Amino acid sequence: MQETENLRKTFTDLYGTDGNEQFLFFAPGRVNLIGEHTDYNGGFVLPCAIQYGTYLLIRRTEERVIKLASVNDPQKTVIPITSQFSKQSVRWCNYPLGILEQFLEKGLPVGGMELLFYGDIPNNAGLSSSASIEVVTAFAVNHLLNGGLDLLDLVKMSQQAEHEFAGVNCGIMDQFAVGMGKANHAIFLNCSNLEYKLVPVPLSGYKLVISNTNKPRSLADSKYNERVAECQLAVAFLAERFHISKLGDLGFPQFFKAQEIIPDKVVRKRARHVISENQRVLASVSSLLKGDLPQFGVLMNASHDSLRDNYEVTGFELDTLVEEARKISGVLGSRMTGAGFGGCTVSLVREDVIPVFIEKVGKEYKAKTGLTADFYIAEIGDGVRMIEKS
Repeated sequence: MQETENLRKTFTDLYGTDGNEQFLFFAPGRVNLIGEHTDYNGGFVLPCAIQYGTYLLIRRTEERVIKLASVNDPQKTVIPITSQFSKQSVRWCNYPLGILEQFLEKGLPVGGMELLFYGDIPNNAGLSSSASIEVVTAFAVNHLLNGGLDLLDLVKMSQQAEHEFAGVNCGIMDQFAVGMGKANHAIFLNCSNLEYKLVPVPLSGYKLVISNTNKPRSLADSKYNERVAECQLAVAFLAERFHISKLGDLGFPQFFKAQEIIPDKVVRKRARHVISENQRVLASVSSLLKGDLPQFGVLMNASHDSLRDNYEVTGFELDTLVEEARKISGVLGSRMTGAGFGGCTVSLVREDVIPVFIEKVGKEYKAKTGLTADFYIAEIGDGVRMIEKS
């Protein structure tokens, strides 16, 4: 594979040769088919891993330093190994360093290492490039250290690293999908107890098309954490009547009858989205198991509308992509995916109209926003894995 050869050459140019064994790992990005902003509320999600992701070439060294570099970013760093790692000014480095700190906290000795990353996930797309970096680092370091941690342990460590080093109070969906993905399947995950099952995605005659707004965005700088706080406030009000600790504990019929207990209209809307979105995930799983793609498309549309009207995380660019997508005959559904405030949409598009879809949606989006959208046909792939060693 040409990318692998190029990565090895860059690694040698950067770090030289010392005779130690090199290992190449890959972790995918993810696209969430439905179930947005439900994960940190203990709800249901339905993500899948995709073919784009993060490659990591790594080897152990005798030096007491961690060397971090990326093909995608000219900034690199060398970190001395001490009793703990601290945040760096080179922002992307905080994702792998957060993972290494997790290993230290578990009492696993972190020795010298050289790491080189390469990612082909579109920048600022909301397809979980951060989770991809975290999980591939955790998986690789666990292998090098003979850490003996299972995949679920590594997924949880990756989420914790995002909280502590990136400052994003994310749920576990992204890391879970990156770690546990399986080709041609979505993951139906209960974020409250981490029970999950693989759901076949019967796309015969259709494709998942990802449309990137190319609007600059940053989770840590967005209103993501604000939404988390609003949901916690909703729980505080609802807990006066129901024995719940998170919004995912409450069914929509119960909420519908008792929603006025939340005095703040905005907070009430936030809760309405989360609780109704949970129901849409359950209905989506049923639709996919029946092979009913049109009904799944209807649920995708309803999800976006709720994210726009109740959760207010879409914005003009995402809404424009969705509106233009829905005008194309052969599109069953279209919605934003990820945290919002920019990023991507995912659309269920009949294969024979994909060229028309890209042309027309791209043209109208450019005319209305002044931005140029990028389009990707997503293949549902496997989760984190070792590719080769040498």
